[in-house]
Amino acid sequence: MNDIVKPTTQRPEHPDFWCSRFGAGAIPWDAGGVPADFAAFVAARAPLETLVPGCGSGWEAAFLAGAGWPVTALDFSPVAVDKARAVLGTAAVDLVCGDFFAYQPPRPLELIYERAFLCALPRKLWDDWGRQVAALLPTGALLAGYFFVCDQLKGPPFGIRREQLEALLEPAFECIEDKPVSDSIPVFAGRERWQVWRRR
Repeated sequence: MNDIVKPTTQRPEHPDFWCSRFGAGAIPWDAGGVPADFAAFVAARAPLETLVPGCGSGWEAAFLAGAGWPVTALDFSPVAVDKARAVLGTAAVDLVCGDFFAYQPPRPLELIYERAFLCALPRKLWDDWGRQVAALLPTGALLAGYFFVCDQLKGPPFGIRREQLEALLEPAFECIEDKPVSDSIPVFAGRERWQVWRRR
C-alpha cells in the first residue's frame, strides 16, 4: 500500500505551505522588528556581504540595508517575497524568490543570518542545510543568528538539540559566541540561543 502523500500546503519543505500561512496572516514567528542581539552584532562591525535565507517579511534585511550593509533576502514563497517587498519599500536589498539549496551568490558572502529558517525545515533537510551554509561561506565568514534549541519534535518550528546542531556545523565551523536570548517572541521564548559560528 502506498504512503499517503500530504498536500503541498501541509508540507513545510514546499512553498505552498508558507504561501498559505503568509496569505492568511498566520505568521507567529514574525517579530515585526529586529532582536537586540542581532542589532548589537551589526553595530559592532563594519558592513558584511550578507544573505538572509528564509527572509519572510524582511525586517532584518531592511535593518541591514539601513545600516549600509549589502544584503540579499531570499525566500522560496512568492507570497512571503511580496510581503517582504512591502516591508522593504525602497531599501537597497536584493530580494530574491528562490530555493536556498540551489542558491549561488553573485558575490562572495561574508555572513549568513539565521532566524527561524533552520527550525522551519523538516529534519530530513538538516544535513543539506549544513552542507549548503558551509558551501556558501568561505573561510573566516560567519553564520550568526538564532537557533531553536530544544526537544520540540512537532513543527514547524522544529526544535534541534545542541548536540544535533553541533554535529551539523562543527565539521566546518567553530562556535565563537553562544548565549541565551532575552527578547524572544512567544513561539520561541526560553528556547532560543544567539550563536555566532566562524567558517574554518
